[in-house]
Amino acid sequence: MNQATRETEFVIFGIENTTLRLGISVAEVYRELQRTNGISTFLYPSYTTLHTQGKDYIVDEIIQYLRQHNPDFINEKGK
Repeated sequence: MNQATRETEFVIFGIENTTLRLGISVAEVYRELQRTNGISTFLYPSYTTLHTQGKDYIVDEIIQYLRQHNPDFINEKGK
């Protein structure tokens, strides 16, 4: 498996687990991360640091990113 594949799997893992925590669809989280450029400017660049962390930490970081870039998105989801 090459580095690009590992990074993509990490991004998918992060999005899927964030949706489970928030209780919303993958599409909603993906759209919001795309809208705020979070996939290209946060998740991929953070791979080196975040992939060594546990699932809860990774999800917490993604939620924190979403909260910083669109508090209404998180507030609407009740988290």
